[in-house]
Amino acid sequence: MIRALILAHRWLSIPLGPLFVLWFATGIVMHYVPFPAQTESERFARLAPLDLAAGLRSPAEALAAVGIDHPGRIRLLQRVDGPVYVITDADLSVAVHADTLAAADVTDAELALSIARVNAQRRGIGGNGAAAAALDGYDQWTVPNRFDPHRPLFRIALNDGDGTELYVSSRTGEVVLDTTRFERGWNYAGSVVHWIYPTILRKDWGAWNVSVWWLSLAAVVAAVTGALLGPVRLRIANKRRLSSRYRGWHRWHHWAGLVCTSFVLNWIVSGWLSMDHGRLFATGHLTTSEQAVLIGAPDWSMLGTSALAATHGEVREIEWFAFGGRIHQRGRRGLIQQQISVLDGAAPKILGRFLQPADVNAVTLRLRSDCARAVEVESGDDYPFASDVPGAPVYRTVCGDDWYHFDAASGAALEKLDPSRRAYRWLYQALHTLDFPILLAHATLRTLIIVGLCAFGLAFSITGMVIGWRRLRALGPAPRHKG
Repeated sequence: MIRALILAHRWLSIPLGPLFVLWFATGIVMHYVPFPAQTESERFARLAPLDLAAGLRSPAEALAAVGIDHPGRIRLLQRVDGPVYVITDADLSVAVHADTLAAADVTDAELALSIARVNAQRRGIGGNGAAAAALDGYDQWTVPNRFDPHRPLFRIALNDGDGTELYVSSRTGEVVLDTTRFERGWNYAGSVVHWIYPTILRKDWGAWNVSVWWLSLAAVVAAVTGALLGPVRLRIANKRRLSSRYRGWHRWHHWAGLVCTSFVLNWIVSGWLSMDHGRLFATGHLTTSEQAVLIGAPDWSMLGTSALAATHGEVREIEWFAFGGRIHQRGRRGLIQQQISVLDGAAPKILGRFLQPADVNAVTLRLRSDCARAVEVESGDDYPFASDVPGAPVYRTVCGDDWYHFDAASGAALEKLDPSRRAYRWLYQALHTLDFPILLAHATLRTLIIVGLCAFGLAFSITGMVIGWRRLRALGPAPRHKG
């Protein structure tokens, strides 16, 4: 049995040793420079005020023009070539011009360049040096699945001092991502290596998912066999103290492993669980029937031009969404300045800036009969959720063993936590990123712990890699002797 553990640990750790070293080193980098993403505050800050002049067609007409009967959401926003409706349905995004209802796909590089220049100006960057770099389905920074409704994307280099590049959706004309030279450089030394994220592999989600899952599982086996061997390979010296059976680098590896076994096991196993994707634990997604109940069956044909006429003042985005069978209109003047109204055929009923618990209760009671009243998720909660809008509440409704979370600013269902998903939150998120409430409240302490543990894991992994390299050299061909 011991011999089997030794062989398994040795021959798994030799090829995986460099990967352990890279995982710990890149984990430190990722803590300081995360993978590029556009936040809601960044997106909204670059929206231009809407021109609601007479002649705009209604949202209902836009739906009819694209042939979608039951959309997820409809947004009206201002583009450099005029206002457009952006209609989303599942993984589909479609844009039409709000005045002519003609398709508003971006097929011309010059239009994409104009959109990028205006966006650059609104972020305080001169856009005169902007140039269209490429039209690609995938590149290193747009491999995540959330960009699927926007592919292919125009990559625009602004040629500014920071090396900023913008990505313009060919489907909606929105800028969906920006990166800088600093972010790209450090992410090659961080997330790309840590997640095994080269474009050629990651653009095929299925192949990447299977490959990294099995590779991570092999790493778990290597870590578990090492943890089992650590205590077994100790001996009592002089009947008074514990001693390692090894010498040199093996001894350093043995003692370091004994000290950091618990952290290494937690980190490697929780990292493997990051690739779970529904294999062992629930995904947190609502079922199709649950989504149907929450959305209801609203009459989208009632969205006539009166919906636009009811909007006053400078607005940067208008959004319509269904919640509980009723259409809600969300007029956004600023990131935290918005007004939600219910459209029931008569005059719009103003709800205020955000949905209220009573609005959520009225919907969740249709979902299940055992749903308790919605309560706001407080800061410091063991299961933290946050809205894209700063200060907007997130409501939790408990229905039996299942918890549902709703964004009061947008009416979006954020996640469903059943017992399996709640366990996953601790086994993956908490153990891998240390986002325990007490540490989230003390960011500096959390950083010191993460960096310190990763540095120790890095040093431990280097000892293993050295041992593996020496063993491989010893297995090499014997030197030839003359004579």
